[in-house]
Amino acid sequence: MLDDVGVAVMGASGRMGQMLIEVINQSATAHLVAVTERPGHDWAGRDLGEAMGGAATGVMVHSDPIDAIVNAQAVIDFTTPAATIEHALLTAQARAVHVIGTTGFEAADLEKLTHAARHATIIRAGNMSLGVNLLVQITRQVAAALDEDFDIEVIEAHHHHKVDAPSGTALMLGQAAADGRGIDLDVASDRARDGITGPRTRGHIGFSNIRGGDIIGEHDVLFAGQGERITLSHKATDRSVFARGALKAALWGQGKGPGQFDMLDVLGLRASN
Repeated sequence: MLDDVGVAVMGASGRMGQMLIEVINQSATAHLVAVTERPGHDWAGRDLGEAMGGAATGVMVHSDPIDAIVNAQAVIDFTTPAATIEHALLTAQARAVHVIGTTGFEAADLEKLTHAARHATIIRAGNMSLGVNLLVQITRQVAAALDEDFDIEVIEAHHHHKVDAPSGTALMLGQAAADGRGIDLDVASDRARDGITGPRTRGHIGFSNIRGGDIIGEHDVLFAGQGERITLSHKATDRSVFARGALKAALWGQGKGPGQFDMLDVLGLRASN
């Protein structure tokens, strides 16, 4: 791991972008080299410090991602699927570590990320926090221990600005439960119930989504049996937990070589699968 990693943040003005900037500026092992915003945004072409209402910092807000990535050893990306795919092609060419917190990818998008990972290190996770990734591990273990007499429901809540549902974290948890049961989540998931849906299908994994206010992120995995219920829960109260996890991933990825990784790799939890 390098002592002082140059990091570029994609989408500087968003909630996560600003939190990432703050966390990187406080780091003793990383420094901010560039940030991006979409063309036409008020921040584009300006000094980042001035754009944020403070003193000049010497870090520019680029509208062309190439200008941000060229001098970066790591790129942290919480943007949109289309933008992230574009960034992945550029980071692969630059051989920079690409940390992806973006969610809502389609299957075709994931194929493009797989191609990019042949040339660069990609670390992608639906959630970057330590607690959530531990919850993923526990969910897999509990699902493996309980048979289909226990229904599984993943319940998630986020702020009213979130555009995708279920959340990336909910899908991580659902996949963990499916892996524990040895079933295909694409076949055995129930979403968006409405109207006369009939009784619940035995063995299926359900998803319930809440959107409202300024909820940062809350996830429960409910195992509901006859006469008893088990609930595994994680609540994020500070968005910085995701930013710190993303920066940890960016530092961990230095020198790893091409391939796709996730936070279980970063946190050393892969061996316990």
